[in-house]
Amino acid sequence: MSEGEICARHFATGKPVRLKCRGGFITEATAAATAPEDLWVAPGLVDLQVNGYGGVDFQQDDLTAGDLLKAVRQLRSAGCTRFLLTLITDEWRKLTTRLRHLRTVRSQSKELEAAIAGWHIEGPFLSGEAGFHGAHDPALMLDPTPEHIRELRQITSQTPLLLTMAPEREGALEAIALATSLHMKVSLGHTNASAEQLKRAVAAGASGFTHLGNGCPRELDRHDNILWRVFETPGLTAGLIPDRIHVSGPLFRLIHRTLGESVYYTTDAMAAAGAGPGRYKLGKLEVEVSEDEVVRQPGKTNFAGSALRPVDGVFRAAEMLGCPWQEAWKRSSIVPAKMMGLPCGVEVGQAADFCMLQAPGNNQSWKVKVV
Repeated sequence: MSEGEICARHFATGKPVRLKCRGGFITEATAAATAPEDLWVAPGLVDLQVNGYGGVDFQQDDLTAGDLLKAVRQLRSAGCTRFLLTLITDEWRKLTTRLRHLRTVRSQSKELEAAIAGWHIEGPFLSGEAGFHGAHDPALMLDPTPEHIRELRQITSQTPLLLTMAPEREGALEAIALATSLHMKVSLGHTNASAEQLKRAVAAGASGFTHLGNGCPRELDRHDNILWRVFETPGLTAGLIPDRIHVSGPLFRLIHRTLGESVYYTTDAMAAAGAGPGRYKLGKLEVEVSEDEVVRQPGKTNFAGSALRPVDGVFRAAEMLGCPWQEAWKRSSIVPAKMMGLPCGVEVGQAADFCMLQAPGNNQSWKVKVV
């Protein structure tokens, strides 16, 4: 909303609030005497891991501003106003060339700059072990060097940058320390690191864990596995994919009981998200999506991203936890934004790109609109 006034219930307090907006920002936020019982206002969703959306695969080399705008607008219709455009493992030169191209395309549009809050580089500094590399090509994995880290910072300038890596790789701890000193955020993931390696990574500056419960084998040692090690490593904010597919309901609830407030939600969306069943590209891979929204490589059982719409993830998470939707909304907006140092909220000074939610009536679903 560029100019205007709205009255609704604040998602965090439940109390009526009147917001006035000017120049694309909230200029006043005051208590209101009344507001419709079924109308709520909440901050736009923030997704830290989007590989593609609405039929657009971000891993392609020839994407145009029109391609990205198509994805951005469909994400916005699903409640997501800002996200980290995610690039996955590839040959280093191809990956950095793609990143340079996307940064140039983003700079051509104010709408793209507002929506693409930064970048997430997931690979190639990941585990090559079977199960742990997931859909990433293990033949392309690399040990991180200072030159890799500095090149990423040079390409992205001061734009927010999240880097996922496995701390057991040679040189990883030094790379984490350097990345942190260059104002990057480091998330651990696709890793079979020992408990000691995880602790050292946190001491070096790592602060997140990418899609916990995924990027690991389907069968794990019951006595010692990456889940148990992460549970015992303080200092990590873990991402979860709340689609009821990547993490089962019981594990989803257990992770929340164990990690408490240190959980945020992401879709890990790829091109099929918001686009329906069919065959899609994820970089070099061809993947298929069936009616159950599971994304797989044909003939394989491992997942390759998700087809989850951001707003659907909020309500699925609330259903799995048996909690109010407002709690899940916070973990899809304020918590990931805070992790990346991004502004987020429904207060004076914040961008007026909030969501209006209308509670469902009989046999209806929630209606969500970004204002």
